[in-house]
Amino acid sequence: MKKIMMICLFLFGISAVSFAQGRPRMTTADRVKAMKETLKLTDDQAAKITVIYDAQVKSMDSLRNAGGDIRTQMRPMMQATMDKVKAVLTADQAAAWQKEMDERRAQRQNGGGGR
Repeated sequence: MKKIMMICLFLFGISAVSFAQGRPRMTTADRVKAMKETLKLTDDQAAKITVIYDAQVKSMDSLRNAGGDIRTQMRPMMQATMDKVKAVLTADQAAAWQKEMDERRAQRQNGGGGR
């Protein structure tokens, strides 16, 4: 009986740790799909934004691998990506996207984080 109880506790502990890992980051395809639904992107816009986000992912991966203080280096890169995406969007889409980004930022600052 003790062995069964220990095995159950062990399995419970393993499952708890695996769920504590958090959710994985959104892929470029997921991000563009979400934007396509919320902002009603055209196929051409979606393709251009996919290229922009793919380039950002490659740059961020190289920064992560290089080590050092990546936070200060990522900020300008993320701002440049946002500017490029805004250039692809129409004025109405850009306004809606900016509103969505501001809401996410406020939610993160208030400890909401979406988790």
